[in-house]
Amino acid sequence: MTLSRRGFLGLLGGVGAAATLGAGVPWLASPVEIGRLLRSRIPLPAPFAVPLPVPPVLRPRTDATTDYYEITQRAAVHEILPGVRTEIWGYDGQFPGPTIVSRSGRRTVVQHENRLPVPTVVHLHGGHTPAESDGYPTDLILPVGQDHAMSHSMPGMGMGMTDHRAVVTKGTRTYEYPMHQRAATLWYHDHRMDFTGASVWRGLAGFHLVQDDEEAALPLPHTERDIPLMLTDRAFDADGSLAYPSLDPTLQDKPGVEAAYGEGVLGDVILVNGAPWPQAEVDAARYRFRMLNASNARRYRLALDPPPPGGAGLVQIGSDGGLLAQAIAHDEVEIAPAERFDVVIDFSRYRVGDRVRLVNRLGSDTTANVMQFVIARTARDDSHLPDQLSRIEMLDPAKATVTRDVVFRTSGGGMWTVNGQPFDPNRADTIARLGATEIWRFTTDFHHPVHIHHSPFQVLTRNGRSPGRYDSGWKDTVIVEPAGQLSVIIRFDEYAGRFLYHCHNLEHEDMAMMANLEIQP
Repeated sequence: MTLSRRGFLGLLGGVGAAATLGAGVPWLASPVEIGRLLRSRIPLPAPFAVPLPVPPVLRPRTDATTDYYEITQRAAVHEILPGVRTEIWGYDGQFPGPTIVSRSGRRTVVQHENRLPVPTVVHLHGGHTPAESDGYPTDLILPVGQDHAMSHSMPGMGMGMTDHRAVVTKGTRTYEYPMHQRAATLWYHDHRMDFTGASVWRGLAGFHLVQDDEEAALPLPHTERDIPLMLTDRAFDADGSLAYPSLDPTLQDKPGVEAAYGEGVLGDVILVNGAPWPQAEVDAARYRFRMLNASNARRYRLALDPPPPGGAGLVQIGSDGGLLAQAIAHDEVEIAPAERFDVVIDFSRYRVGDRVRLVNRLGSDTTANVMQFVIARTARDDSHLPDQLSRIEMLDPAKATVTRDVVFRTSGGGMWTVNGQPFDPNRADTIARLGATEIWRFTTDFHHPVHIHHSPFQVLTRNGRSPGRYDSGWKDTVIVEPAGQLSVIIRFDEYAGRFLYHCHNLEHEDMAMMANLEIQP
């Protein structure tokens, strides 16, 4: 289908409204927070006043080879802040959306029906996926009842741009995931061109977990002691609605945010699994927490307060692409937008009755706390951490056939670029060969969490030295710091077609900080 630039937005009116912001909100452009704080206009609850919710696991229809899921994207009203009604856009009307659990090597098929007022796109973040199911930002699902889309323009791009390769469906779309990948904590979210930030802010995000035999054989915490934690920050308007500084509150026509928020939108409420600063009662035992930073722009430096005796309370066992080779003990974990860290916390190192906060050392005031654990009881614990978690194939730099330099920077005027170019769906920015191993070197002028679709990668160097302490294992998203350089090695296996690489600060992504990756046979 031929789709014009205006077609990426859709026709129908939106739900909700962006906040009208007062003057005098300070810039937070320090090493602590990068972006601008969006302050709520409603009284906020005290922290640790609501229980931690856990997203429900979606049950599939199955046959011998495949699990089939159906999800409806729709608006719903939730009580996020106690006693306050807030409209969200959610998968099955939930925020976070329902969790999908797949088995490595067993096909997963997900049909999405769009009953929202605007087009959507679904991207399985971290999925090794054929191009037609990757969630390219112009491959829209039009709302039920809408049979065409309208064009639009981005700053500096002009009207009338078309994407002749866009595949647009009406009402529903089916995504097929072969799951030829190892166990990992993935997530799915909206990826509609120019409006990803606003749509995810309204609630379009959920977990997708992959399991395999290697992980199942390990004595790790499991069942009710294996808990996904989706970290997001939000702000609320005086009427309880989600505040967001969109230039077009209907998300129909004009992309982007108010100029003051172009570096990224930071909310003043920290949500975990959609609840503000929740509290969880836990046994005095080991727990596995699958930590996902699903915030638009906020980075977190997570730590336990008080730390357990002897310190090193966060034991990392996994990264974006699954288990590490060996566990790494941390006093704190720094996590950028879209990154995942699987960590084990041993609450038996505390006393029953202790209260332990998960804090954000990059935050202040209301953003300094994340959640609280209450050690409620002693309990039997049959888990432990083996010396060897997994065997990871290390990619060999000597086998790389290409070395590429990729520069992420602003061009001014609210535009963010990759190698000096704003995103154009018609331009082949990078052409790679299927099966090739390549080295990519990223440099930036800002904090940019860089995400590559198609295949995971391994970090080779950070600023000319060894990888950092949070760079271990298979990654699909990695933070690149201002004036820094990061090199990664990647191998493009199995699927040819059109993919993306981009900044996962969603305000940057929406303002053109994406590039095309063409994988050719």
